[in-house]
Amino acid sequence: MSAHPAPGDTVPLRDAATVLIVRDEHDGGGLEVFMLRRNLQSDFVGGAYVFPGGAVDPPDRGLDLERWCRGRTDAEASQRLGIAEGGLAFWVAAIRESFEESGVLLAYDGAGELVRLDDPATAERFVAHRRAVDRGERSLVSVCEEEGLTLAVDTMWYFGHWITPEGAPRRYDTRFFLAAAPPGQTPVHDDREVIANLWIRPADALARHAAGELAMLPPTLASLRAIEPSATAAEALAAAAELVDVPTVQPRVIKDQGGVRIVMPGDPEYDEAYRGDGSIGSWPSVDDRSARA
Repeated sequence: MSAHPAPGDTVPLRDAATVLIVRDEHDGGGLEVFMLRRNLQSDFVGGAYVFPGGAVDPPDRGLDLERWCRGRTDAEASQRLGIAEGGLAFWVAAIRESFEESGVLLAYDGAGELVRLDDPATAERFVAHRRAVDRGERSLVSVCEEEGLTLAVDTMWYFGHWITPEGAPRRYDTRFFLAAAPPGQTPVHDDREVIANLWIRPADALARHAAGELAMLPPTLASLRAIEPSATAAEALAAAAELVDVPTVQPRVIKDQGGVRIVMPGDPEYDEAYRGDGSIGSWPSVDDRSARA
């Protein structure tokens, strides 16, 4: 798939992938999800709390991806996403972004076990791998080849699809995945694109957003609401695995006396929203966008 503008819009859509990493709270308090805070100086959603993710880059695509992925072919991945081909790249991109932004690597070692990074020597080696991948000096596949790994795409479940509204300065066609936190790995934000991290219960994240403490975008909020009913990580993963149809959600932008804001499918104003005529004015800030959801 290539970037393409939506009808009436001049900003190309970029394929993207995001992964929600979940675990059970250590004291038995229930399901937690890992979140990152984007750099305040970022020119896209600066300061927002997000999940690891980003654009599908050229190195994420390749004719030999299946060699490095366990449990899912490109044909199976593409069918799951409802596209003709290239679906496996979304899983690979989500794993790469998770590794770059948080240091969590969803991969199997040569023995078929999820990679552990709690040995100091191993951790140091993978820190170097992470930096090289993040800088674009090498691909994630090359790390797999050197370390004898296969990517754990079979542990990731597709459960969300969001398209950025027309009129945004950057637009993404984003697939959302759910995965369990691998044992023996401790997430650490990269301190470049993201400046803070936390494990948080979905209900607490939603409450802190409502109180104005955590800025979030509608896809983030919707994803939190989707997993909130699950008592454990296993329950959330099982629910995602059972999904058959994943609807595509594309919010729209409307300008009225209240300013420029996002409206969702089903809102009364949805059919009156921006249709690519360039008349919406300035794009709303992250706080304005998150406040509407």
